[in-house]
Amino acid sequence: MLTPAFDLSQDPDFLTVAIRVPYARVSEFDVYFEGVDFKFYAKPYFLRLTLPGRVVENGSEQGSYDTDKGASEVSEGGVEDEDGEFDWEIEQSPYEEASEGALNPQYHYGFGNLRSGVFQRLQDELSDVIDIKDPDFTPAAERRQKRLAAELAKFDPDHYLADFFEDEAVEQVLKYNPWWIDIYSEMMASLGKSQEQENHAALVSFSEEEKYQLRKFVNKSYLLDKRAHRQVYYSLIDILLAYCYETRVTEGEKNVESAWNIRKLSPTLCWFETWTNVHEILVSFGRRVLCYPLYRHFKLVMKAYRDTIKILQLGKSAVLKCLLDVHKIFQENDPAYILNDLYISDYCVWIQKAKSKKLATLAEALKEVSLTKAQLGLDLEALEAAALLVQEEETAVEAARSVSRRQTPSSSSEASDSEEADSTTSSETEGSDSEQGELTGSESETADPLRGPSLEGGSALLIVNGGVCRNSATETSDGSPGKPPASSPALGGSRPLIEELGEHLNSTVQVSELKDSAAGR
Repeated sequence: MLTPAFDLSQDPDFLTVAIRVPYARVSEFDVYFEGVDFKFYAKPYFLRLTLPGRVVENGSEQGSYDTDKGASEVSEGGVEDEDGEFDWEIEQSPYEEASEGALNPQYHYGFGNLRSGVFQRLQDELSDVIDIKDPDFTPAAERRQKRLAAELAKFDPDHYLADFFEDEAVEQVLKYNPWWIDIYSEMMASLGKSQEQENHAALVSFSEEEKYQLRKFVNKSYLLDKRAHRQVYYSLIDILLAYCYETRVTEGEKNVESAWNIRKLSPTLCWFETWTNVHEILVSFGRRVLCYPLYRHFKLVMKAYRDTIKILQLGKSAVLKCLLDVHKIFQENDPAYILNDLYISDYCVWIQKAKSKKLATLAEALKEVSLTKAQLGLDLEALEAAALLVQEEETAVEAARSVSRRQTPSSSSEASDSEEADSTTSSETEGSDSEQGELTGSESETADPLRGPSLEGGSALLIVNGGVCRNSATETSDGSPGKPPASSPALGGSRPLIEELGEHLNSTVQVSELKDSAAGR
């Protein structure tokens, strides 16, 4: 905590404590007094006094805050004198203004580079707000070198490639239409009727809350030289780019990360960066989008770029509406509210007096700038080419594996069918050899080769289903010889085979004719 500079005075009616608390959060002042104790807190300042007498509480206490001087004044009832000595409860050393000659050379920042010395005593309290250390003693060139080095260290190729290939969420964000899209469409529709930007100011409306914000600002005039004036416009582009990205990725629903996103994506706010042209602003914004937030995609960079052009073309009313939204986000975030004191509050006052023609010229200058991935200095194209090559190789390997898995069951089936076919062929061959052996054996048993073959012993010719075959004597179930079926009488074994075949052929023909004639009836 810091002990603020203060002044204590008293008149017959009031005890007045004037406390100087520059860059403190106005909405969070705490004042406590009872008896001889007086306490004041406004982050990062804390003051505790033990008064020489008791404070009279009569309901007439009052307080005020001077935004120009950054001073708070508390008036209380008079102090009653009490005997006895008093001691401070803690040792405190009041703040004393140092002479300019006693200070080291300081560098400027803030709106129009009008501020310096702010972070000398607030560095520990506000280290989470900005990325640069000791901005009061860091020149602009060194700030830029440190910023570029920090961005390279933060860039994560895996995160970038994940958003590059799996971009469903990014595509959804790109489809969102923030509030300025419809207004811009209306302006373009009426552009044929009037070319004056002033005529389009009525398209932008302000809510009651935004009007209340405007009433709280103090009317100021800014004396800026040509260089500072250019810096104000350049930094405005930088802040609007960050705001457009934040509004799009949250789809207009602010969250606890909104203040972080805006100040992290704007080098003006987190590095107190100064600019020399529009192109380097766009390059810096692109690098930070691909290094810090949740969604890191080049399409989002270009979308925010086009959104910023539209806002500038809509005129200073649209720009003011954006700045009021940023001011509200920072005011509700601790400790980002310090950025309102350094930049945003002054922008909200200044933009109301800015000339619309200059904003239109700024929009045209931004519109003429082009941005490529190669200009970001992160080797994105080589990274994407390598990733696509790996993806193609993985796809080819997977396709080969899939074909192999489909061919393996087919090959197994073909091998099984081949084995079955070989087995069947082998069985048929064995059966054929067996039959051939039986026939050979039967023919070798003929009694008289001059008479031709005849049926010997148990051999017989059977007529089965109109066909003739040679069969051995039938056997019973116990293996003993049995009689041939009645429908297949045994033929004499001593008669020539040709005669037997002729007789049976005649009987077969006769039976067939009888069946045909019966069927005719």
